[in-house]
Amino acid sequence: MQLRLIDYGHFSKDGTEFIVSRPDTPAPWVNYISNGRYTGLVTNAGGGFSYWVDPRDSRITRWRYNSLPWDRPGRYVYIREIDGDYWSLSWQPTPKEFDFYECRHGMGYTRIQTERRGLFGQISYFVPLDDDLEIWLVRLENRTYEERRVAIFPYVELCLGHALVDLINQPNDQHFNLVNFNREDRTLYATKNYWVTRRGVSVEQPNKAWDKYVFFTTSLPVVGWDGSKDAFIGRWRSESNPAGVEEGRLSDTNITAGDACAALHSEFVLGPEEQVEFTVLLGVTDVEDHRAQARAVVSRYIDPAAAGKELDRVRKWWEEYLSTVRVETPDPEMNLMLNVWGKRQAWVTFNMNRNAGYYHGGLLFGVGIRDQCQDLMGPLLSQPDLVTDRIAEVISHQFQDGSTLHNFFKLTGQGEKTGHSDTPLWLPFAVTAYIKETGDFDFLDRLVPFQDGGEPASVLDHIIRAVDYALSNLTPNHLPKFGPGDWNDTLDYVGRRGIGESVWVGEFLCFILRGMIELLEMQNAKSVASRYREDYVKIAQSLNERCWDGDWYIRGTRDDGGVIGSSKNEEGRIFMNAQSWAVISGIAPPERAIRCMESAYQMLGTPRGPKILHPAYTKVDPGIGLATRCVPGKKENGAIFNHVASWAILAECILGHGDRAYEWYRKCMPMIQASDPDVYRMEPYVYSEYVTSPDHPTFGQASHSWLTGSAVWMLRDGIDWILGVRPTYDGLLVDPCIPKVWDGYKITRRFRGATYEIEVRNPDHVEHGVVSIEVDGKKIEGNVLPVLPRGITAKVLVTMGGFGS
Repeated sequence: MQLRLIDYGHFSKDGTEFIVSRPDTPAPWVNYISNGRYTGLVTNAGGGFSYWVDPRDSRITRWRYNSLPWDRPGRYVYIREIDGDYWSLSWQPTPKEFDFYECRHGMGYTRIQTERRGLFGQISYFVPLDDDLEIWLVRLENRTYEERRVAIFPYVELCLGHALVDLINQPNDQHFNLVNFNREDRTLYATKNYWVTRRGVSVEQPNKAWDKYVFFTTSLPVVGWDGSKDAFIGRWRSESNPAGVEEGRLSDTNITAGDACAALHSEFVLGPEEQVEFTVLLGVTDVEDHRAQARAVVSRYIDPAAAGKELDRVRKWWEEYLSTVRVETPDPEMNLMLNVWGKRQAWVTFNMNRNAGYYHGGLLFGVGIRDQCQDLMGPLLSQPDLVTDRIAEVISHQFQDGSTLHNFFKLTGQGEKTGHSDTPLWLPFAVTAYIKETGDFDFLDRLVPFQDGGEPASVLDHIIRAVDYALSNLTPNHLPKFGPGDWNDTLDYVGRRGIGESVWVGEFLCFILRGMIELLEMQNAKSVASRYREDYVKIAQSLNERCWDGDWYIRGTRDDGGVIGSSKNEEGRIFMNAQSWAVISGIAPPERAIRCMESAYQMLGTPRGPKILHPAYTKVDPGIGLATRCVPGKKENGAIFNHVASWAILAECILGHGDRAYEWYRKCMPMIQASDPDVYRMEPYVYSEYVTSPDHPTFGQASHSWLTGSAVWMLRDGIDWILGVRPTYDGLLVDPCIPKVWDGYKITRRFRGATYEIEVRNPDHVEHGVVSIEVDGKKIEGNVLPVLPRGITAKVLVTMGGFGS
């Protein structure tokens, strides 16, 4: 299978690596190395930062926001030759000419290879599965016939604790840094004697130290070190020309105050065609008995052979993680996203949230309740046990009245209650998705505490309270109050006085009510189910009577009595979410469902995917809010918003429109959107939050890659809705919705411990409809595959026909 080539690089033959072939990419192209606790961001030029669990409260290394040159600092290994010439093995921060450069972003690792002056260097960055550190596995090879005397300088700039305080109060914060080299351990140790963990600004002092120690060491003999950044870099210099490297010696500085770094110095001789392999280890331990902890960890990985074996373990872990769903379709890019990069990105968003990225700096917002409840749909395919605990963690931030925090920080439990009208409803969304995948109804009985104390309640009680809270915040029109925003955070002044109404939340609430009714009836909670059925009817009726605009559904009503998303408006006349969720929720009668999505297609479509709204706002409207302050064509003001597009794709699948669903799906795939990478700029292997629409001169430019909810929704769109293999309480439903030109496809799906090898044939070239299903050669009634015993593999043959021809 030939995979699409991209300027600046291409995918490996098996698709598990993106190979960057030139270093000067249009923006830093990022990868994540992480075991879910210790995390590092690594770019194709060696930039990025590291943290433990929370990128705000427990940052290990520093990264300078809005810096020039960009992507500084990072994790660097400098080489210096005896004649004084020096460079970094990762190209940056010494951008000199190389005879060869290549960066491979893979599953859980990044490998950068360079060659200059006959010296070939390779660094593999990764995080072990079981311990909290990152490993730099380095190989240096002399490809000449002359002896080469080289000095090696591994270097990182340290943050040590609270990253926001480090950024805004660095002159004071540096007074508490401690860095010391231990000769016996050949290791630099660093910590901070002061640690702020609160979210807001206050003169009150927490009077505690950071609870971690950083260690930095190498397998090479150490002849010098620096803990002082000022000493290593020198006056009026930068990482590009550090004095310690340029002079060929370090100052052996330990510090009790000042800017902290970790730099080591080693020297060796490489004979002709000789190579050497060594490790650099950067990690964290608890404060108590930190040296013993660090020595134990170092002993496991300091040997390059042991580090290589651990890298093999990481790669094998990812092979297993990716194996739970495998597809073979006529579209090689779709296969690539569903088999590899969609799963990979969804895992990253689940673990890093909208928190630790190059465009989400990890300083302000923590973990979003809404985000986490959606992102779990990715790891749910491979790590349901991890998802169980994560759902319980999220639910624990609910209040007894059913409301929730909007976001929280993992290490402190602090968060913000904003009043967004949709946030509580994502709790039942997460729980029902989990149970459909796993069949674990016992989870509903698990006791989980509340954010505001009181007696713990069952998961089922928690999600009922969430729904009841939403129902208690309806207007007299039986529509949800908009509040300070819904999923679209930038519609933040539509309903702050408690009068404006959100049509999208009404549709989402109806979707949740349908799911709760089904679950409650299975749990024999028929009285609550009956009450929710009555609520559904009232809300759906109000949406259709009050919010149908003639050709589409309005987006909402304002505190001042006006409407948004209506033909009455000059700008922001139509919003995609109000149309797609009218279909997804089931509130739209069939004729209106088709009509509103057709309106969306005609008015919101672009060559690169559908827009969030049209026309973009060109005038600020204080009664709407931030959306109207965004520049037209970017972000929530008329951009091609991939999260929004994913729901439009889902809606078209529900309508049986395989051609249109696939059209939008293909347009939105990152390697398709990145066909002109100098315009697109972002990584071509993961989704970005948005792509600039034709409403702006930079049409086609993307931003906010990696940490976007579109990743998991596009993944599940492809598997669950286009290929049509999705979980229900009773088994796997097979309901394809594909382009007519496809002859068929194959998908292997692991479900509740059994494996289903599914072949779908489309002899009549229809978009939608199944005429027969055979399981191991025997026809079954309906299109729900039975739940099989764990360990069993079944062969399933699906024949399409009867519709869409």
